Amino acid sequence: MEGTKGKYLNPKADLTFKKVFGEHEDLVMSLLNALLPLDEGKQIEHVEYLTPEMVPENPGKKNSIVDVRCRETGGRHFIVEMQMNWNNEFQQRVILNAAKAVVKQLGTSEDYSLLQPVYALNLINDVGFDAGPDEFYHDYAIVNVEHSDRVIEGLRFVFVELPKFKPQTISERKMAVLWLRFLTEIDRDTEEIPAELLENPETSKALKILEKSAYNEAELRAYEYYWDAVYNERGAIRHGYKQGLAEGRAEGRAEGRAEGRAEGRAEGRAEGRAEGERDKALELARRMKTDGMATELIAKYTGLDVETINSL
Repeated sequence: MEGTKGKYLNPKADLTFKKVFGEHEDLVMSLLNALLPLDEGKQIEHVEYLTPEMVPENPGKKNSIVDVRCRETGGRHFIVEMQMNWNNEFQQRVILNAAKAVVKQLGTSEDYSLLQPVYALNLINDVGFDAGPDEFYHDYAIVNVEHSDRVIEGLRFVFVELPKFKPQTISERKMAVLWLRFLTEIDRDTEEIPAELLENPETSKALKILEKSAYNEAELRAYEYYWDAVYNERGAIRHGYKQGLAEGRAEGRAEGRAEGRAEGRAEGRAEGRAEGERDKALELARRMKTDGMATELIAKYTGLDVETINSL
């Protein structure tokens, strides 16, 4: 399990990712320029941060919080997300948040021509796409089905599966390689930093931000709780999948139909995941509450509602 054993913290954690890319405009700008499919001559030269809270137009719907949200001065909008575990709802959430970013650009009396493109960069520490082992970069745009070169500008979605990344696959793009190496090679066990990361000004600055000595005790506890939540969720997903697979096979054999396997697998996976996730979340919430963490933080890291947390 990821923890705080070594000199550095893992940059993929919620706390560290937001410290690096949510508080340093030069670093998020470098990341975006490196990983987004921007046309030549259209690199980002300056950004300003926007509130990460995406408030829905319908008061009855829940707000969502993105990791980093910023915009180019007078221009394009960017959303950056780090997703640790793949799930079926993730893509839908990405679409919803990008759509909210479009809607929030206009007031009731403004012209649609003022709308600026929204780019969503999604870094995934998991494998979720049905693609080959070397296909880690997925670029989605609004295109004509028969003529894919005809694009409607406005929304662009990029997904990067970090476990599939190998430096040699994009050697012609130096900063992309450096940022992806930063995200995939630095963790609690890192003792020797690759020279390339130290020599580059942007990644060198980001490494300094990851030094464990720069964090106070409360931040380090929050960091540990984050990894507990990540691995608890991952365990619940695997448990649900195995249980669903076993039940699906048993039911399929008994009924002799492929439908039985599919239904049993889906139902078992869903039930196992839901029960496992909630049990782990409750246990984690109890520990966090005992340590005196704020209810809002507990809700954020566990996904439990405030009423449930207060009842523990």
